[in-house]
Amino acid sequence: MRNRYLDLLRFLAIVRVVVYHVTGWASLTLLFPAMSVMFALAGSLMATSLHRSGPTAVGRRLRRLLPSLWVVAAIFVPAMLLTGLPLTPKVLLWLFPVADPPANYWGALALSPIWYLRDYLWFVLASPVALWLFRRYPLPTLLAPYCLLLAIELGIYPNAPGVLREFGLYFGAWLLGFAHQAGMLRRLANRVLVPTVLALAVTGGAWLLAHPGPRGYDLNDNPLGNALWSAAFILVALGRAPSSADWVDRNPVFGRAVTVLNRRALTVYLWHMAFVVALTPLVDVFGWSHQDLLGLAIRVILVFLLVGVVTALVGWVEDVAAGRPPELIPGGRHHAVPAARRHAEPRRGVAPDRAAEPGEMAVPGQRDRSAEPREDAVSGRRGRDITGS
Repeated sequence: MRNRYLDLLRFLAIVRVVVYHVTGWASLTLLFPAMSVMFALAGSLMATSLHRSGPTAVGRRLRRLLPSLWVVAAIFVPAMLLTGLPLTPKVLLWLFPVADPPANYWGALALSPIWYLRDYLWFVLASPVALWLFRRYPLPTLLAPYCLLLAIELGIYPNAPGVLREFGLYFGAWLLGFAHQAGMLRRLANRVLVPTVLALAVTGGAWLLAHPGPRGYDLNDNPLGNALWSAAFILVALGRAPSSADWVDRNPVFGRAVTVLNRRALTVYLWHMAFVVALTPLVDVFGWSHQDLLGLAIRVILVFLLVGVVTALVGWVEDVAAGRPPELIPGGRHHAVPAARRHAEPRRGVAPDRAAEPGEMAVPGQRDRSAEPREDAVSGRRGRDITGS
């Protein structure tokens, strides 16, 4: 059985990403480091898939991830080619973005969330080896990305390739997902967890205060502070996660919203920034600056409405990629789950709080299948997330 608490975490992460990109409020990155949480959840799911299927899980992950990207590319790449994007072999990166695919001036803004898929692909490809190392040397493997990032940020490893910086920033969260799937985080005693969380949060916060970025204390401008602060958050959010969150479904409307955003997380993530950019001129027309709370609220609502429309139009691609019957609005079918099954022990070796990926929502009463995923405002650096956290 899936854990609705993890669904709730992903739901909150997606909502936070969208709200951040509309408002630009740096405080949101501190309150909820969404991207690191999403990578941690994805890492946990990847570990589960590798445990069940071995390296063949990599191919299935890619099959679940790429079709939604191809839909975006089929619409935006021709539009960019018609508005100045040179036609070069690099355009093929829109089929498999292991590096930043090319974009013109407006496409780089509207499609900036592609950085997430780029990192996700690298992490999926690295996961079979990383999980093998993690099972044998858990602590050194977990610390390696943070040590790499520290070396880069302190200038010990200058001019590091961008992909290594990304591994240092977010692969640690992915490996914390491995630890969550293995039950290590839940088994940490408070005498270990609490001092570790405090040390990470204080160190990350102090580094952030000492090195403010162009947007002030925004985690996305400070990779090392981001990684440490996010690690502290993940240790609490996953290390002390409840075994279930049945209360999520007590309100049918809220429960359905959580289901929809989990089943359509990839579509929402890929499309929302285009609408944020498209609505930006409203700031000049109506004077809806970041200090105008009513105007910001209207913009947030408009972005979600537009994302809802496009999700209804193309979100079913996530169902097809997952081998499910396509649905216009996910979560409409419910099947009773026998009490004996609800309370049955999970299969040996599988984490009891396994949750579907953004592209996957288990149907109650059926066996959960492995699936595929799930920020970014216009960053000053190409390919970097401005909502990274």
